[in-house]
Amino acid sequence: MHVDEKEFFREATLRICGSLEIEKALWRCFVYIRDFIPADTIMFSHLVPEMGVQKFLAEATVEGGSRQNLAISLPPETWAMIRTRENPMDVAVIDRPEDHPVAKYSIRHLGRENSSLIIARLILDGQYLGGCSVLAKGQRRFTEEHARLLSLLKDPFAIALSNFLRFQEVHDLKEQLADDNRYLQNELRQITSEEIIGADFGLKGVMDMVRDVAPLNSPVMLLGETGTGKELIARAIHNLSPRRSGPFIKVNCGAIPDSLMDSELFGHERGAFTGAHSQKRGRFERAYGGTIFLDEIGELSPDAQVRLLRVLQEKEIERVGGTKPVKVDIRVIAATHRDLQEMIREDRFREDLFFRLQVFPISIPPLRKRKGDIPALLQYFILKKSREMGNKNISIVAEDAMDQLMGYQWPGNVRELENAVERALILCKGKPLEFNEFITQKRRIGGNESRLLKEKSYDMDTAMREHISYVLKMTGGKVGGDQGAAVLLGINPSTLRHKMRKLGIPFGRKAEGASLSD
Repeated sequence: MHVDEKEFFREATLRICGSLEIEKALWRCFVYIRDFIPADTIMFSHLVPEMGVQKFLAEATVEGGSRQNLAISLPPETWAMIRTRENPMDVAVIDRPEDHPVAKYSIRHLGRENSSLIIARLILDGQYLGGCSVLAKGQRRFTEEHARLLSLLKDPFAIALSNFLRFQEVHDLKEQLADDNRYLQNELRQITSEEIIGADFGLKGVMDMVRDVAPLNSPVMLLGETGTGKELIARAIHNLSPRRSGPFIKVNCGAIPDSLMDSELFGHERGAFTGAHSQKRGRFERAYGGTIFLDEIGELSPDAQVRLLRVLQEKEIERVGGTKPVKVDIRVIAATHRDLQEMIREDRFREDLFFRLQVFPISIPPLRKRKGDIPALLQYFILKKSREMGNKNISIVAEDAMDQLMGYQWPGNVRELENAVERALILCKGKPLEFNEFITQKRRIGGNESRLLKEKSYDMDTAMREHISYVLKMTGGKVGGDQGAAVLLGINPSTLRHKMRKLGIPFGRKAEGASLSD
């Protein structure tokens, strides 16, 4: 059959370069050229040497065009063959792809073993971008004349593939920017214009240390009881640092389930697991050029501690399902209310990770040790909560209320004071604010009980560990079953075992020879 090559080139080029939607353009071209070449399928693929994969991007059949996202890993020897072949043919007819040293991998994954194949290498400005593969069912379906016709389209195919890759890169960057914007807007909604009350009084020593370390990139460990304002101090370090224009990303390590920890921290690739419909960047990538705040660092699982240590050492992460590392430029600030050295002795926290994070520790004193800040904090929270509740008139404090607040020990620290102010504003209804509940509590814990409070630890984990150990003694160490500790505690046996691992309580064989009271 005689073919007008100029018309063939012009019509096919108009179709393949007529749309940035690669699947639509490829299908229009396929419909035209199959009158000249016996094609059942045409596919575009992109070679990604740094990942060691061949990505199939689009496919066209008689049923239409479709976008593909199939990545096929090629062995190192295959990549070496691709790179070192001398004068490789730009277009090749392959009658038995399953026997070809390169084509056999893609044919196997595509499930097209009993097919004939023409491959056109797509090169633009000296760069090997990928290929156009034409497939037909059966063997010896293509001739050298078919290959010659396809070779006429190498340049427009290469241009179309390059345009699509650039378009996709811009699209991904746009989505990434929109994702960052949504994330940061959500963060900003959670950030109020809170100032650090007590910076010149009870927290003066802390703020001096903040100003010393802020200009550096050194990791910082914030130590202090729950509710002392560790996040505010972390934000102050970020805002006083050269990274202030970058993001401040907070991670509550105790609020992320172990099964989602890797995805949340390090991100995942599309198709990495069920439900991963698109690529997602993790918190470490979002913090690029800024600061990541790892709150409640003591809650990290042992596996997550290992991966965090690698991030601190190598300055890179690897997404779930990814095949190459991603460099990160971040400053790490960690915080905890736990005794990490005690956790190290109990093998619940890695010593090497502790020393990586504990470069510059800052201890934040509890409110009971800086009661001089209470009057300023009280006025600040009255103004803040009044605005939030829409109160036009600012309430005053009852005459004896300040004595009540100054005499209280504040186990919940600044957060407890904030909640107390909000509760008083709700109850006062225009009257002077009173805090009578603190008088009751002070009387209740007077005398011997006050002495016991000082002697006994009321840390949540300690109390939970003691209670579980006590119940295990009652059941003779039995966890599950009708007479097991899980039944008495009213929880699932697997949940109890998880808590016991987390709290360092031995069970099973590990419990042999160990005292439950340890």
